[in-house]
Amino acid sequence: MKVIVTGATGMVGEGVLLECLENNTVKKVLMINRKPSPIKHPKLTELIVPNFMNLEAFDAQLTGYDACFYCAGISSVGMDEAKYTQITYDTTMSLASKLASLNPNMVFNYVSGSHTDSSEKGRVMWARVKGKTENALVKLPLKKAYNFRPGFMKPFKEQKNVKTFFKPLIFLFPILLPSKSLTLKQVGQAMINNVVRGYSKNILEIEDIKIAAK
Repeated sequence: MKVIVTGATGMVGEGVLLECLENNTVKKVLMINRKPSPIKHPKLTELIVPNFMNLEAFDAQLTGYDACFYCAGISSVGMDEAKYTQITYDTTMSLASKLASLNPNMVFNYVSGSHTDSSEKGRVMWARVKGKTENALVKLPLKKAYNFRPGFMKPFKEQKNVKTFFKPLIFLFPILLPSKSLTLKQVGQAMINNVVRGYSKNILEIEDIKIAAK
């Protein structure tokens, strides 16, 4: 399996990338970043794309892949809806649409968020925008698009991209709220398994991710 991973300079993307590098099912990984990553591995190639809205020059590098694990994202704190939509919806759909045109048999796994609003009409801005993104992805001419809605995600021990404020919660949160907790290894495993064997739903909540990871 050949996969593309975005967001590897953040915690979720880095964790999914590490699982891809460890997992023997994955033979090649293309890491798409806006800035260079220090991670090196024989299976790994890095592609620097300064602007995901301008992908015309990268067709050759983006062709020939079985899956994309889209883990890039940003907090909506302090951001208005127009700007958050530009980053969350427009950027995601630009890359997903390009990949669909180049790789029609691709499986696209998108990291969304718990309590995303599929109706696109709720009061919570980020949830509406995420819902709009989820809904648009499943309409693309891809083999399949899956939307992941994880809760708390415990990182790999060797991860570097973990916020300082988050570190005290790593061991505490899974004990207090195990039903709301996952590991990033489980998220990566579920993404890989979705490509190999599929899943019955296109929206994966926490329990679905746990099932898909097995």
